[in-house]
Amino acid sequence: MTPPTDLPDRLPRAVLRHVRARCAALCAVSAAATAAGLLLPAALGRALDLLLNRAPAGRWVACCAALVLLLAVLDGCAGVLTGTVDARSTAWLRRRVTGHVLAVGPRAGARFGSGDLVARLVGSAAQAGTAPGATAALVAALAGPVGGVVALGLIDPWLAAVFLAGAPLLALLLRAFARDTSACAADYQRVQGRIAAALTEAVGGSRTIRAAGAEDRETARILRPLPELSRAGHRMWRVQGRAAAQAVTVAPLLNLGVVAVAGLLLARHRLTVGEVLAASRYAALATGVGMLLGHLAALSRARAATGRLAEVLAEPAPGYGSGELPPGEGRLELRGVTARRGGRTVLDGVDLLVPAGAMLAVVGRSGTGKSLLAELAGRLTDPDAGEVRLDGVPLRDLRHDELRRAVSYAFERPALLGTTIEDTLSFGLAAPSAERVRSAARAARADDFVRRLPAGYATRCADAPRSGGEAQRLGLARAFAHGGRLLILDDALSSLDTVTEHQITEALLSSRAGPTRLLIAHRTATAARADAVAWLDGGRVRAVGPHAELWRDPDYRAVFGEEDGT
Repeated sequence: MTPPTDLPDRLPRAVLRHVRARCAALCAVSAAATAAGLLLPAALGRALDLLLNRAPAGRWVACCAALVLLLAVLDGCAGVLTGTVDARSTAWLRRRVTGHVLAVGPRAGARFGSGDLVARLVGSAAQAGTAPGATAALVAALAGPVGGVVALGLIDPWLAAVFLAGAPLLALLLRAFARDTSACAADYQRVQGRIAAALTEAVGGSRTIRAAGAEDRETARILRPLPELSRAGHRMWRVQGRAAAQAVTVAPLLNLGVVAVAGLLLARHRLTVGEVLAASRYAALATGVGMLLGHLAALSRARAATGRLAEVLAEPAPGYGSGELPPGEGRLELRGVTARRGGRTVLDGVDLLVPAGAMLAVVGRSGTGKSLLAELAGRLTDPDAGEVRLDGVPLRDLRHDELRRAVSYAFERPALLGTTIEDTLSFGLAAPSAERVRSAARAARADDFVRRLPAGYATRCADAPRSGGEAQRLGLARAFAHGGRLLILDDALSSLDTVTEHQITEALLSSRAGPTRLLIAHRTATAARADAVAWLDGGRVRAVGPHAELWRDPDYRAVFGEEDGT
């Protein structure tokens, strides 16, 4: 699937469509506030002329008071609507990006890093979510100067001509400001992502850091990009300050020019005092660069954040077919599978067949691609070449739900998702039953310690202390409860004690009535109980056969550190 190249432009439009009703209301309120702001100077000028001529001016004074009150109400409504639009836009973006990250799978974490992904989902999404509100505010802010120029022309064409003479310079300043702010904001957010990534790594390895007494060194590593972050922040302030200084130089000159011409016209009796007052207010509206700079800065930051989210969304998610599995018992076949990671070929033309109902142990030295093969076997990721088949059907051709019902996984460090232990064990099941969950827990030798918890299976996961072996047993129980044709255990027995591992492998992994099992093994005892062993070496399958036969090869024994192979 080729990602669209115009995604950074399409994403803001998609957000805008999601909040179009509230955004339309915000635009209407902002337009009404702008209209009221444009009427106020005319009303003030008319009231002043009547008061100077000692004519009744009560109605116009009341009109001015009503316009001021209306402006206050409309500003309040705009604030509420802006907050609502920002919140809904941010929530939609977070749902969209989170769903896409989960759909992409492990490749998203490898591409961006978990810390940077979190920074984008939290900080960048919140910043990008302000884009619809900032756009509406910018449109309203632009309507003020345009309306001010029109009003100046209605009072006297010379007033509009004086302002328009300097307007191109003002427009160039704003354009340069928007371009420079967007670049600075992108740099700032990029450095923030690097700091978040380093912090996430340190939190995950906090025990190792503390055991090594390296807290100060890790703190320095995490905060190493701070000077770069500071420089990016200072660049943003310098850009904004320079633009403000330039605007402050140009805008008052334009305002002064309009007032000076209005004074000359007053001296020639072509304008009244009230019209001069109105002209001065309209000139201030027409040169309202301060508000424009603020809205432009907000929109530039939002656009930079949108670009960071678009990078994540551009990572292609795997597509699924519409096929279903025929009747079968889980025959797994890898045909010419090649997979590359980080520019390196990890698996190179792997051909492998696991008969239905059999247990195949995959062994090999660290870095030979065992876990990657496990990911490919259940389509957690796709190969760069070749294909994987289950009961004769390429995994790419299966529907998403059909594939996930057929394949279950257990991992070395299982993520125990769910509120309670029972939620965790039934995670991913369409129709979980208590008996099915408890039966799976008994098979994984987890039932005893779960029942000893304060509320048994209803204990909250956060309140359930557990060892690494107990966590693995819960992960195994979840995989057993899931069922399916193919069970993939990615080093899922590594933290179990010898007795528990023996019980699980004897009762389940050696059962001929169970699903097809693909087991990533590091222990000779586990490999010895498998029907066959696939020996990975240098990204290829070096040999497939019973453990006892392979054990005669000293290179195979070296994979296990030459343990006793009995």
